[in-house]
Amino acid sequence: MTPSDDRPLRLLYIDDDLGLARLVARTLGRHGYAVVHATGGDSGLAHLAAGAFDAVALDHFMPDRDGLDVLAEIQALPDPPPVIYVTGANEGRIAVSALKAGAADYVIKDVGGVFLDLLRTAVEQAIEAVRLRHLKEAAESEMRRARERAETLLREVNHRVANSLQLVASLVAMQQRSVTDPAARSALAETQGRIAAIAQIHKRLYTSADVSAVEMHSYLEGLVDELDAALSATGRPQRLRLAADPVRIPTDQAVSLGVVVTELVTNAYKYAYPDGTGEIRVVLTRDPDALRLAVEDDGVGYTAEAPPKNGSGVGMRVVRAMLDTLNATADVERSQPGTRVIVRMALPPDASGAASGTPIP
Repeated sequence: MTPSDDRPLRLLYIDDDLGLARLVARTLGRHGYAVVHATGGDSGLAHLAAGAFDAVALDHFMPDRDGLDVLAEIQALPDPPPVIYVTGANEGRIAVSALKAGAADYVIKDVGGVFLDLLRTAVEQAIEAVRLRHLKEAAESEMRRARERAETLLREVNHRVANSLQLVASLVAMQQRSVTDPAARSALAETQGRIAAIAQIHKRLYTSADVSAVEMHSYLEGLVDELDAALSATGRPQRLRLAADPVRIPTDQAVSLGVVVTELVTNAYKYAYPDGTGEIRVVLTRDPDALRLAVEDDGVGYTAEAPPKNGSGVGMRVVRAMLDTLNATADVERSQPGTRVIVRMALPPDASGAASGTPIP
């Protein structure tokens, strides 16, 4: 409890020494305290049950109950006031026991008058500590509420953005179905895939408790499904498979990596199997300190150095830009048959997840 400015500070003084209690009341009264005296532990607990106090001064030796027993009951109260433990015995074990039991401080009685000054100082410091603790708790509570409000608003924004991007993707799909030119249909399918890469991120964010990171295996599963649906509409469906280790990475890096997957899968759709259908695989693995993304096929292949066929090469320019953003590298491996593009990037410091995953057909 924090005292208000329009009332005196209330101190409960529990001690069977009537003379010292009157002296404490007079001395602290001159400093703005209203001192209530209780002659024993049971009486003191009754006073605490009946009214609020800013602090308690509790004697150790009393005829009815030991001070440590009373201290334990005070600490069990819902919002206990700070307790200054008072003893006439200059024994360290008593002070240590009181502090371990929850006392804010302890003061040793003496006959020279220093006790009163020490008691007042200890009470003031204990009350101030309580006030600061309450202010800290209030500030932390407000910060939690503000963070929860911000996260709720951010989820709502992500929800609306995801819905808007889904609408745009649907409009692109309608336009794709209405055109007959193969190059135009292919360009619209690529556009739809790029939109899906970003929309999937926003879908994951508004359903996640943590908007700062993305579960990559779950994100890639949704992205691969949307890419498969969009690119199959071009008339050359391929078998698209995913195997991804469960790992969480920061949202901005997930967006860039998703765009890389979109472009590499799109290129494989366009160039890997010009005369038929085949399999395209997306594999994400986590090493101890790195992520490895591979997009591979068993077709005639495509390299970043080869001139684009019936296209502008926009996809590979996008990939290079995303790699720069991720500070990642890409290698193209040619084999007979097939092509594999391997992207390697350092594992973010706050990434988490298991070391291996299960292939998703």
